[in-house]
Amino acid sequence: MADYQFITYEVKDEAAYLTINRPPLNWLDIATMREMNDALDQVLAAGPELKLLVIQAAGEKAFSVGVDVADHTDDKVETMIEVFHGIFRRLDRLEIPSLAVARGAVLGGGCEVVLFCDMVLAAENIKIGQPEIKLAVFPPIAAAALPAIIGPKKAYEVILGGEIMRAPEALACGLVNKVVPVGELAAETEAFVKRFTSLSGSALRSTKKAIKAGLGKPFAAALDEIEDLYLNDCMKNTDAREGLSSFLEKRSPVWQNK
Repeated sequence: MADYQFITYEVKDEAAYLTINRPPLNWLDIATMREMNDALDQVLAAGPELKLLVIQAAGEKAFSVGVDVADHTDDKVETMIEVFHGIFRRLDRLEIPSLAVARGAVLGGGCEVVLFCDMVLAAENIKIGQPEIKLAVFPPIAAAALPAIIGPKKAYEVILGGEIMRAPEALACGLVNKVVPVGELAAETEAFVKRFTSLSGSALRSTKKAIKAGLGKPFAAALDEIEDLYLNDCMKNTDAREGLSSFLEKRSPVWQNK
C-alpha cells in the first residue's frame, strides 16, 4: 500500500483500489487530486497481471461532494482544472476496465469521477448529480462525456437543470450499472470484482480497446476497426489460444495475461 495523506492505494488479487480518504464529504482539493493522479500513474505503469481499477471512497456519507469550492478562485482555478482533468486524461488512457463504487452523495466533480469509470456499482442511498449550474458554472467533464452515456436529452436535463437523482433514476437512465442495499455494498463489490479478475487480463484489455474503438462511429467504420483489433490484437494473445484450447480439451484455462 502506497503512503498518501488524502487517498489510499493498494493492489490485491489483481485489482487496484484507489480510495478517496477525506471523510465525511471527501472533497477533492488540489492536493487530493494530485495524489489521485500519482496513483493512476502507478496503475498505468502496472504489469499485465493487473485486471481492474476500483475507485471508491472512505466513510458512509459521501463518495465525494466534488472539487473544493475554495480551489475555484481566480488564483487557483487554472491549476485546479489542470490537476482535475489530469485524472480523466489518465483514466482515458487506461487499458484495463474501471469500476466506481459509490454511496451517499455523489456530486459535482465526484459525479464526474463516477460517470467516467467504465462501470458503476451504487448503494441505494446515492444522491448523484451535477449541481454546478446553481453556482453559474458548468462541469466540463460531464459536458464532454455524459451525453454519450445517458443520451443528449437526459444529459441536457442533468447538467442544465442541476437536479439531484436518486438511485432508481440513475439506474433507469444508465448512469449506474447496479444498485444494492447499503449494507451489501462491500460484499457486492467483492463479487463484482471477482467477475473480472477471474478472466484473462489480455482479453479484458483487447475487449475494452474494441469497445472504445467503436464508440461514436458509424457501424461500418466501427466494424472495420474492431475486426482488425480482433484479428491482429486479440487473436495474437497467448490467452486467446489458451482459452480456445482449454475449451476444446475440456479443462480449465490457465491465464498468463498476455
